Amino acid sequence: MPNSFPEPVRLGVVGAGRIAQVAHLPAIMHASSVELIGVYDPSAFLRDGVARLYESTSFPSLHALLDDPRIEAVVIAAPDRVHASATLECLRAGKHVLVEKPIATSVADAETVVNAMRDTGLVVQVGAMKRHDPGVRFAARATRERIGRIISATFWYRVMRSLRPSTEATYFPRMLVDPAVRSTENAHRANRETYLLATHGAHIFDTLRNFCGTPASVMARHAQVNLDHVWHGMATLAQSGLAHFEIVVDAHAEWSEGLNIFGEHGSVTVRTPFPVTLQASYVEVFDEATGITERPVFGDTNPYKLQLDAFAYSVRTGAPTAPDAVDGLEAVRLIEATKLSTDAGGSWIKMQ
Repeated sequence: MPNSFPEPVRLGVVGAGRIAQVAHLPAIMHASSVELIGVYDPSAFLRDGVARLYESTSFPSLHALLDDPRIEAVVIAAPDRVHASATLECLRAGKHVLVEKPIATSVADAETVVNAMRDTGLVVQVGAMKRHDPGVRFAARATRERIGRIISATFWYRVMRSLRPSTEATYFPRMLVDPAVRSTENAHRANRETYLLATHGAHIFDTLRNFCGTPASVMARHAQVNLDHVWHGMATLAQSGLAHFEIVVDAHAEWSEGLNIFGEHGSVTVRTPFPVTLQASYVEVFDEATGITERPVFGDTNPYKLQLDAFAYSVRTGAPTAPDAVDGLEAVRLIEATKLSTDAGGSWIKMQ
């Protein structure tokens, strides 16, 4: 992938809330591969304010944004429930799409997006940005090429209860908040168990598939203590061993995300920092044949910028992107299988 892009991809952004302001918009400003044209959000306060901050166009509707001939591609940073419908509208308008995870809130909607991607031939990339973390890329390649068949794997994703004020002060830009939007979104998230499994499961299951492939079957149990939710599950891997996954929301602790994988010929360990710090994951790769543990250090580490670069490269060259809509669909299948298993008391669910 080139370090510079002579013709950046011209972007519209749909959604001007927290994830757009904290991650996507700053990354767009840092990336030479893309250029921001304008923003749409149902909240006039958010879209106008963000457009002023980024010296871009405030679009009064999604249709207005899609009708602008300058815009080639769209970043969808809106709430989960509109990911699929907004992606479909963009594809019908002839725009490439980078959509936040999960790609949809149901398997049926995700399948519709996959079919639309195939029918239009346009790029649909899912915003599982950690695939573009150079540490994760290095570790995934080592897992595939250096340690043999997987015997045992463990994945965890523990979301801390609250950010320290100093963390927000250090890493967050000045935030625009529309209280009316916050109230509306809280109402949509009233079924906390379903919402948390979808939004966080999309991340951990994409990571599991990136390292281990699609499982043959999964089982899981869910527990709740006060407002805190936890899922523990197991997956039988298609060609070899077993994987364990854990989601905790909220953890009354520091952020904790990572994985351990033990193969026939070595092991891979990954520890991933809190995303907004924009640091690469810490990686160890042990080679049993040499007895050497490798701990690489990386340079360009902003995963949100790197996913934009990958997206732009696919748009400009037609090269495959990852994760694409099919990967997004498979993550949603695993979310639904996990829910089926927990509802059935931990029964094993076969994947298609």
